[in-house]
Amino acid sequence: MDNHSVVREFELLGFSHLHGFQAALFAFILPIYVLTLVGNLAIVMLTCLDSRLHSPMYFFLSNFSLLEVLVTSTVVPRMLADLLTARKTMTLAECLTQSFFYFSLGSTNFLILTVMAFDRYVAICRPLHYTTIMNGPVCVKSVVACWGVGFLSIVLPTLQKTRLWFCGPNVIDHYFCDSAPLLRLSCSDTRHIERMDFFLSLLFVLATVLLILASYGFIVAAVLRIPSASGRQKAFSTCASHLTVVVLGYGSTIFIYVRPSKGHTAHLNKVVALMTAVVTPFLNPFIFTFRNEKVKQVINDLAKRLLVSNQAAGR
Repeated sequence: MDNHSVVREFELLGFSHLHGFQAALFAFILPIYVLTLVGNLAIVMLTCLDSRLHSPMYFFLSNFSLLEVLVTSTVVPRMLADLLTARKTMTLAECLTQSFFYFSLGSTNFLILTVMAFDRYVAICRPLHYTTIMNGPVCVKSVVACWGVGFLSIVLPTLQKTRLWFCGPNVIDHYFCDSAPLLRLSCSDTRHIERMDFFLSLLFVLATVLLILASYGFIVAAVLRIPSASGRQKAFSTCASHLTVVVLGYGSTIFIYVRPSKGHTAHLNKVVALMTAVVTPFLNPFIFTFRNEKVKQVINDLAKRLLVSNQAAGR
């Protein structure tokens, strides 16, 4: 390494190829990000404040909504700032910190979705034992385990990346510090880290999606045995929101991280990654509230109380 300068700062290309359209992209993403924060935090607040939502399903949903806020906040504020600046630089420490939280929170997200699928399986396939199996301590321990495993699993790959040498070039062709573009810039042997990243992708994406599909396989079999059409429709409706989010979240992630030759479609990867970082977290509150009668009722009651209190204050 004596003959090479050591790189400790990186330049993010982001959406520089769009040239004059970066300001328009900023104006498009900013309101979506704000609405994402408002919508997901509203779900967290409603779940905490209203006793009608004090059940395992809404407890898991509030954790999922909180994770969506944290995941999008890991990359979107920096991306918005970079859209308005000509030079987009990030130190190695900042890069690895952003990467650690993005992948830790993302891994936790997939685990929470898996727990939510198991919750629906128990509710539909074992309804008489639901309150016993999905009791308060079990739900809390499940969520704590999801957060713990999600974060601890990314510690070792991140520590190994701190030992890599970077001797140029220093341009990351992405809008955040994604793992694959960063590893391509290293002049160290990164094969071990790449294999570890791929293994973790298989573990947190494919393994969890298989568990979710298995849960829904049992759910479908149980629902089809329900004699009445209205009963079948009610059972399926309790799973529709979760299944929609699974399709949106897993589709973009599998496309980017669980496939070979990831480095040949950088611009396409950036566009698809926007689904995970911007679009899906924005859609989730609408998916869960518009398809959930209980949440809609809680929102309507809250709006009525606010209207009555405002009218009383104005007298």
